[in-house]
Amino acid sequence: MNEQRSRSPEQLREELLHAARQVRNNAYVPYSGFKVGVAIRLAGNGELVSGCNVENVSYGATVCAERNAVFTALGRYGVNAVKGQIEELLLVTDADPPAVPCALCLQVLQEFAGPRLPIHIADLTGIRRTTTLGEMLPQPFSSFER
Repeated sequence: MNEQRSRSPEQLREELLHAARQVRNNAYVPYSGFKVGVAIRLAGNGELVSGCNVENVSYGATVCAERNAVFTALGRYGVNAVKGQIEELLLVTDADPPAVPCALCLQVLQEFAGPRLPIHIADLTGIRRTTTLGEMLPQPFSSFER
């Protein structure tokens, strides 16, 4: 954690970009050919967790890179280390303009990160835009009181 604090926000984002680019190469996309890589940083331990999209002939069984990263973090560290602990997310594609998370992924991110989560949208050359989950999903599903 001290090492993380000694690096600048730009260096931390460059680490996210590198991890997302690397995992993007592992995407399984025989149907669309559209590779996506995502890296998230966890606040508690500073760990980077990455995920890529994985397609299936049954399209509903496809898993996006964002959900893959969040679910990997949950499996690796548990809910207490993930829920409310995702500091930032970086998504990388080779699209022009760069692609953004789908609504399913935004809703999962709402469940585990909340509206202030910074989302960096990148192409293979670098970050093109930074926004927040709340800006991308202004009216999420949420629990309600009866």
